[in-house]
Amino acid sequence: MAHLIYISGGCRSGKSSYAQNLAESLPGKRAYLATCPLIDEEMEQRIAHHQQQRIDRGWETIEVPLDLAGAVKQASHFDILLIDCLTLWINNLLYEAEQKEETLTEQMINDQCTELVKVCRKTNQTIIFVSNELGMGLVPADSVSRRYRDCLGRCNQTIAKLANKAIFMVSGIPLTLKGA
Repeated sequence: MAHLIYISGGCRSGKSSYAQNLAESLPGKRAYLATCPLIDEEMEQRIAHHQQQRIDRGWETIEVPLDLAGAVKQASHFDILLIDCLTLWINNLLYEAEQKEETLTEQMINDQCTELVKVCRKTNQTIIFVSNELGMGLVPADSVSRRYRDCLGRCNQTIAKLANKAIFMVSGIPLTLKGA
């Protein structure tokens, strides 16, 4: 039976490091499902830094900008999946919809997240989701940023509700919100 762990927090709260350490504390074959698109030199350096942190630690990296549910199905031979991060996944989905001149709604995000969890529940894996908490600041000044915040908020609510365990990271300290 799948065990789903949701980890959120602000930028630089320690959520990715915590998630990686948690995954490495578990026995089995691990895959890192990376959602970050390579968009510029600075992002390329960040990606390289993250990859360097996983070298020689038993990770296989799978680049997944859009189809997380499909990637989970394809990665069924792993024991542990670390999805880092939902924040960029939602960004990628919004960008893809915009390129097609479509509007991605909160309901559509809810449906995609629910489907993702259904796919995850069909596995025997431990799956760790990492996401940023964006809803604790000011209301964004423009409609695109507000739609992004709203869609990510819906994603976070859906995944956290359906996960077995939810953790909120603050200044590198994990606070358990749900589950033992």
